[in-house]
Amino acid sequence: MNQEMDFLTEQNKLQEVLNILSKEILMYLERRKDVAKYILESRKKFIEEYKDDEDQIIDYFDHENYIKEEAYKTIDKRLIEFTSLKEAPYFGKISFMEEGNLPEELYIGRYGLTLEDGSEPIIVDWRAPISSLFYKGNLGESSYICPSGEMKASILSRRQIIVKKGELKGLFDSAVDVKDEILQMILTENSSDKLKDIVMTIQSEQDEIIREDKNKVVVVNGVAGSGKTTIALHRISYLLYNFRKQFGDKVLIFGPNDIFMDYIAQVLPSLGEGGIKQFTFENFAKRELDIENQKIKSFGSYIEDAMNGDKEALKEYKYKSSRNFLDLLNKGAEDLNKNYFNIKSVNFNGEEIVGIKEIEDLFNLHYKYMPLFRRSEKIKRVLISKIKDKRDEVVYKLNEEMKEKIAALTKDEVDIETVNLEYLRRMKVREIVRHVITSREELDKWINHECIIDLYKNLTNTQELGYMDLSGILYLMIKLDGKKIKEDVKHIVIDEAQDYSIIQFEVIKELTGCKSYTIVGDSNQRLIELEEEPAMLNLQELFNKDKSKVEVKEYSLTKSYRSTQQIMEYATKFLKEDKIIPLVRNGEPIIEEETFSDEEFTDTLISIIEDYEEEGLENIAVIFNGKKELREISSMLKQKISIQSFENEDVLYKGGRVLIPAYLAKGLEFDGVIVVEKDEIQSLVKYIMCTRALHRLSVIRKQ
Repeated sequence: MNQEMDFLTEQNKLQEVLNILSKEILMYLERRKDVAKYILESRKKFIEEYKDDEDQIIDYFDHENYIKEEAYKTIDKRLIEFTSLKEAPYFGKISFMEEGNLPEELYIGRYGLTLEDGSEPIIVDWRAPISSLFYKGNLGESSYICPSGEMKASILSRRQIIVKKGELKGLFDSAVDVKDEILQMILTENSSDKLKDIVMTIQSEQDEIIREDKNKVVVVNGVAGSGKTTIALHRISYLLYNFRKQFGDKVLIFGPNDIFMDYIAQVLPSLGEGGIKQFTFENFAKRELDIENQKIKSFGSYIEDAMNGDKEALKEYKYKSSRNFLDLLNKGAEDLNKNYFNIKSVNFNGEEIVGIKEIEDLFNLHYKYMPLFRRSEKIKRVLISKIKDKRDEVVYKLNEEMKEKIAALTKDEVDIETVNLEYLRRMKVREIVRHVITSREELDKWINHECIIDLYKNLTNTQELGYMDLSGILYLMIKLDGKKIKEDVKHIVIDEAQDYSIIQFEVIKELTGCKSYTIVGDSNQRLIELEEEPAMLNLQELFNKDKSKVEVKEYSLTKSYRSTQQIMEYATKFLKEDKIIPLVRNGEPIIEEETFSDEEFTDTLISIIEDYEEEGLENIAVIFNGKKELREISSMLKQKISIQSFENEDVLYKGGRVLIPAYLAKGLEFDGVIVVEKDEIQSLVKYIMCTRALHRLSVIRKQ
């Protein structure tokens, strides 16, 4: 009976909130109409009044108009949020009591709603500090962090509320638990809206990371399906909501490939955020090196070569990812600092104007704090200034001599000799200019430096540049030239960070000067296993080696929410350590098939795809070890069914059937996965392939 009463009470509350939302939407539509009318009339009037004054037209966006333009954007944003809330205004309710106060109730939603004439919020945004009480996962004594400090509160009850298309579908009173019925319900859905719905099901350990201090380097080592990417994206949303002035448009995301970037780009707008800069490390590095149009060996090509047994590619990948390679670059930079410039004195017309000792002091004392090539460019300007000073001194003496000679002439001689003296003066000035040119040419011979890319090639004995060289070149540019990026970056997200070398982390830190990070990855998901532990797990030294020390906070997530228990138990067989705790969500057994001909293989593959689709699975991936196997099967398969091939990173995935190599599938998830095993696959790669599956997994061995 109580359950029925609760349901009826929540139904009435929902209707009340929906009515308020409808009124707010109508009011904001009217406001938008008024603002739009004002802007258009103002523009028309201004342009007519100043049609002959181009400068005035350009400057017409005065303060009042700027305010109106910004008001339009704000109204538009709120309308988008209110329209979203009409579908599902909130997903949770919490009852709590702060010290000395009466019990309070709050409804938690994707966005907040407070009426202009009201002080109490009708819906509280999930990113607000007080909303953390909803995600704590326990009743009783608790606390939350607000701008004024820690606030203690006692959580009396916690309710999860399911609303779909404005209708109340269910209520659950519980502490957050991995066996939570709502979590189970969300996870059994298909993959398309999974990332968007996480605000309903954020677990307490995930929420702790999302709300971690903004001035830290947060490192998350999480197993496949533990929600690493969703944590990172929701942390961005949380930071922007609470500290928009600080972070604003200054967030940068690094992802593993363009397919993945497109995948997460669909999520940020649903969190109310857009315009966030996104790069793969490769594209970012090529932009900074200004070689965007040059063809270099891509990250994918290294992986392909290594997986196909190319020992040289594997050796290069391992070496250029290692600390030994970093040591080589550091030693190279150190040697260049000591020995690069063969310092010579600066002379002018045979006279020494700056001695070697004075120039050595400029390098080793006065400007020692500057990187070598920036230092040399500074010193070059100083020395050129000395040459100019000497030039000015000689020209001054010449002019004084001429004045004296003219003064010594009689009145009759002046008319005759002045022209000759002026001609002579000009000839001597030309001679002085030639001495200046000679001095500068002599200076250029020893103080100019080579292109850093060429220096890198010589230092590392590299002929053709590839992905593995990009971070090394940038590292030398930082060391030798003090390179920085132009943008102001205040928070950086690095996803799939297990494949980043220590040099890449060094480069990102030094180029941006950023001190706030969310770094997520899985040490079990390295495409190429290295002797060294992933650099992401050893960042303490990097962020604490200079004066501006930054706290590195590490989290380990061992619970997997993505796949069924059967899929996770199968996948963990390929790990050396079984440390994954799968969510108890039962599914179908893993299908393992062996085929002995091309025809048998394609028939089996098509049959499994059809079975998946009959079960209602929408996004199905056939995952290969590499592109070589994919190409061998692609044309044969496409003769029988319609399926998309991912052979390059610049293909957009909009759902449905897809053929994809393992290294491009990293970070993605699919309703059903079919792993193709032609040759032997590395254990960690097999683990990555299997853990892309949400609901169904099959393995076909092709003999």
